Amino acid sequence: MTRAQITKKRSLVTLAIGGAAAAAVAVAGCGGGSSGGTAATQAAPAAATNVTVTSHSGGGAGTYLTDASGRALYLFTADTSSMSMCNGACVTEWKPLVAAAPHAAGTVSPTLIAESARSGGAQQVTYAGHPLYYFAGDSTAGQTNGQGLSAFGGKWWLVDTHGHAVKTSTSSSSGNMGGYGGY
Repeated sequence: MTRAQITKKRSLVTLAIGGAAAAAVAVAGCGGGSSGGTAATQAAPAAATNVTVTSHSGGGAGTYLTDASGRALYLFTADTSSMSMCNGACVTEWKPLVAAAPHAAGTVSPTLIAESARSGGAQQVTYAGHPLYYFAGDSTAGQTNGQGLSAFGGKWWLVDTHGHAVKTSTSSSSGNMGGYGGY
């Protein structure tokens, strides 16, 4: 394949994934509370195309992984190797980071970024073998409200740039976890 053919193919894949993402957002917007929608709709991870994994330094957690917009990324201790154990209801609280072409920025090692297939066929971004997730209780960049929570059969930790769990508290976490701390 020529370079032009590869570029064209990537563009078509990006357009197809972007269309699927728009459809997923439209469907998700139709649901109500936790009882709205079907299990398949609730379990669908947010679609993404070109994802950048970078790092944030600050607060009590030190340096940890984020996406390019500064949203914290977590690992799940119940995951086995690069296989995600977060499915069904878990995915409504802990959104898998999915991507067609993940890459590293800043102090993040590009050799530690990979992908792992989820049961629905989406490619979840992994770092040092750990599938990465967003926490639904983090509504803005810099929040780390999921740090140290026990939920869905395991603990949730921020990830440092070496791929290890950050097991310290963070300054943005508060006593109020928006109802998510009771798992």
